[in-house]
Amino acid sequence: MNFADFKLVLPVIISFLVCAILCPILIPFLKRLKVGQHVREEGPQTHLKKSGTPTMGGIVIVLSIAITSLIYIWRNEYRDIIPVLFSTIGFGIIGFMDDYIKVVMKRSKGLSVVQKLIGQILVTAILCYYLLNFTDIGTAMLIPFSGGKYLDLSFLFIPSFFIVVLGTVNGSNFTDGLDGLEASVTILIATFFTVVSIGMGSNISPITGAVAGSLLAFLLYNVYPAKVFMGDTGSLALGGFVAMSAYMLQMPLFILLVALIYLVEVMSVILQVSYFKLTGGKRIFKMAPIHHHFELMGWSETRVVAVFSVITALLCLISLMGLG
Repeated sequence: MNFADFKLVLPVIISFLVCAILCPILIPFLKRLKVGQHVREEGPQTHLKKSGTPTMGGIVIVLSIAITSLIYIWRNEYRDIIPVLFSTIGFGIIGFMDDYIKVVMKRSKGLSVVQKLIGQILVTAILCYYLLNFTDIGTAMLIPFSGGKYLDLSFLFIPSFFIVVLGTVNGSNFTDGLDGLEASVTILIATFFTVVSIGMGSNISPITGAVAGSLLAFLLYNVYPAKVFMGDTGSLALGGFVAMSAYMLQMPLFILLVALIYLVEVMSVILQVSYFKLTGGKRIFKMAPIHHHFELMGWSETRVVAVFSVITALLCLISLMGLG
């Protein structure tokens, strides 16, 4: 491996080491604070044993990403990292506030839906303004499998930006429901964006690599049976990362492919709630989000995680084919 190749993997290594060092420090600290996960009684009965498992582990993920990114961000060639990092931290702070209210202040519902939505809209608005006024990204986006053609949304860019970012962030949030699921799916997406960033000559590869590295280390403690959960702190932060990385690469349409699991998770909740209200109590799925539906069909947690990860890996490979 020459020095140039080492530079490409360095952010992955740095972030992995930071997360691997911080997790054994944070987990006992969270246990002493009794920052444990509350498990819904109406959920799968197999999840009741998880009650009390430390949550808010997303703090370590965000710290690892931030520390690694700050090594690069001061150099002009890596200025494109700024909006991706802001999105990751911004949505992570909203998730942290929700987690803190639920598990530290012992208010089971955390932030209200309205409060959480206002925070998400504010972060999205700042990102949209920055993207349009301080970057050269513009309003065009690459069309998958088009041979390199771009679609310019023009005045429709702003409303579509809000829909895509908010949808991706909340899809990521709903995906975080099984040990290792959110981390396993997102590490594949982060790897995809890293490969694309390097191939396209984009300068966001340090932060995409940092996300991959931090999640590799976090999975050591988050795979079944999990010793720590990332909480909304982690899942919202990762959703923000995925959405903004896609925009910085002019690839938001690719989110429908690489992050299909996010979309399926959030749509399963929307369909379940809507159908329940329209029919006066009937359900489409045994439980939503959809990963719980498969659990209640008899699938083990590890099987659901494996299948969803394999699907994501295949979609990432297909998406690479769709770049040309």
